[in-house]
Amino acid sequence: MDAELELKYLEKLGKSDHKAFGILFKEYHPKVKSFLFGFVKDQELVADMTQDIFFKVWINRDNLSKIVSFGAYLFRMARNMVYDHYEHINVIEKYSLEQQELQEQTCSPEEDLYARELSLLIDTVVDRMPPQRKRIFIMSRHEYHSNDEISKKLNINKRTVENHITQALQDIRKELHSVNNT
Repeated sequence: MDAELELKYLEKLGKSDHKAFGILFKEYHPKVKSFLFGFVKDQELVADMTQDIFFKVWINRDNLSKIVSFGAYLFRMARNMVYDHYEHINVIEKYSLEQQELQEQTCSPEEDLYARELSLLIDTVVDRMPPQRKRIFIMSRHEYHSNDEISKKLNINKRTVENHITQALQDIRKELHSVNNT
């Protein structure tokens, strides 16, 4: 696609033109998907990643008129998504190793029971949280996403993510305090 035509479609996309989005999607979707598959050899994951990229394009369509090269913009997004993917895998592997080391340390039956009860109590508190706070807390503490990753995935401010996590931890502390005082 020539640069002038691409800029024209980006301008129309900035005005929420679905047709322009469709044309850019048809042009770049296979290229982005192929690029991602070169790094992540999982068709299903690549399809999800590609969909996420074009979803972000649609969400951020108001800012696309400033882009000089849409292709370069998409491939930079794809590259960052690959980096995030492998960083996430490293975090999970590190956590798994830490968990394995922890399990190798022996616990008394009482400690094990207390840990399970505590975990159940925390899960109960998390289940009662407002949906957005619950989702952010789970992404942070159970899925091990960074605050930056969460803010990007949910398209919200990083400070909002931090506030939700802080409030979630306060909710948990409050419940633990009330249980310990009964």
